[in-house]
Amino acid sequence: MSQTAETLTAESGAPVADNQNSQTAGPAGPVLLQDQHLIEKLARFNRERIPERVVHAVGSGAYGTFVVTNPGLGRWTRMQMMAEAGAETEVFVRFSTVAGSKGAPDAVRDPRGFAVKFYTSDGNWDLTGNNTPVFFIRDPLKFPDFIHSQKYDPHTNRQEADNVWDFFSHSPEATHQFTWLFGDRGLPATWRHMNGYGSHTFQWVNAAGERFWVKFHFKTDQGIECLTAAESARAAGENPEHHQQDLYEAIESGRCPSWTLKVQVMPEADAASYRINPFDLTKVWPHRDYPLIEAGRMTLNRTPDNYFADVEQSAFDPGHMVPGVGPSPDKMLQARLFAYGDAHRYRLGINHTRLAVNSPRGCPFDHGANYGRDGAMRFDANGGRSVNYEPNSFGGPAQTGRALYGGLESAGVSGSYGPEIREVDDFAQAGDLYRLMSEGERDRLVAAVAGSLGQVQGGEIGDGIVERSVEHFRRADLEYGGRVEAAVKALRG
Repeated sequence: MSQTAETLTAESGAPVADNQNSQTAGPAGPVLLQDQHLIEKLARFNRERIPERVVHAVGSGAYGTFVVTNPGLGRWTRMQMMAEAGAETEVFVRFSTVAGSKGAPDAVRDPRGFAVKFYTSDGNWDLTGNNTPVFFIRDPLKFPDFIHSQKYDPHTNRQEADNVWDFFSHSPEATHQFTWLFGDRGLPATWRHMNGYGSHTFQWVNAAGERFWVKFHFKTDQGIECLTAAESARAAGENPEHHQQDLYEAIESGRCPSWTLKVQVMPEADAASYRINPFDLTKVWPHRDYPLIEAGRMTLNRTPDNYFADVEQSAFDPGHMVPGVGPSPDKMLQARLFAYGDAHRYRLGINHTRLAVNSPRGCPFDHGANYGRDGAMRFDANGGRSVNYEPNSFGGPAQTGRALYGGLESAGVSGSYGPEIREVDDFAQAGDLYRLMSEGERDRLVAAVAGSLGQVQGGEIGDGIVERSVEHFRRADLEYGGRVEAAVKALRG
């Protein structure tokens, strides 16, 4: 018989007669293996969880729009979505913390991921960044070690201050980011009250083929608001989904959050002689050298109907670019062009780009026009009768012959090279940031640093970790280092 929408069915579509009682061999007998509905429910339940993200596992997301407000962006880029003021592009944004595993509180001190998927008319552009304009390291070879130092210790199964600060003490380039992290902005009040940054340097190419280097800044229109350490501890303890709840309730009640996208643009020729290596992820470009230019406004106005489908299965890949935007020689970005896509292929499967949240939309080739076939969970027609090779004589999709962006110059012998440090060393910008802070902000920064660094074990190894760490802060600013040293000594007795 035909089934109504209210009829509960098995995954095969057959009606379920009883969803309350398992089949047994008599009223008091053992459960039967023949109870296909029971077996199916338990087997599916066992497989409901997919591997969590190694980093950025705790997250929230929402849909919205990006509207161009600057009519002159064509001077620097041929991105179709940036072509004229008023042009609107659908977006999906995922916010996240970095270190915690699924279920960890989202209001803790941690960098925040700020990933934006633009569903452009030329395909998807993924801008994956953080709520800080810099990062801890600049060479991807150090990334697994850095994350291991921040994650759970193999023996104690918890984050250990010894590991966190030992890695930092051997990585002076992290001083700038640690100053951001332990400052007020390491504890944003909500996802809505923080900025987002592309962090890396990217490439823009205009219609004439001229290249520019560009940095992306999403400035919150709600204003920057931060939690104190005590407020963070209370929020995290009382409600692990503090940020998630706030974002959901804000959008559902019509208080839709927005960010103004601003860019810094550097002519290609400036990069060679600029006093700061423009491709060093641990450095910023001072605004006095390259002022912020408004580009548009992003507004989030729709919560996902299903968290797992859209937030957990969302996959952002910095390698997803569209005509007019491309990579730079930033080593961290170059590695992320591989690592992100590879993580999703492992976590979600080879066909993850065909999931609704990740699929292109609003362009002539929705769902992609290519020769990718087969693989686990291929849930569409799989190309039907069309051939799966190129070139071919059957009218299949073909290349355009026009590069999305300009190539990157290279010179010299291949090998492992240390960082290029110009006039600005690993400590100068951390010191600048410290001196920009108010006295109250400095007090809270020093207390936060000392509260964590002071947990390092005693003894020769621990004392060495503390001494090296304090020296990094001292080289950033003598007062900064001196105050941290005094505060740590007071805590360690």
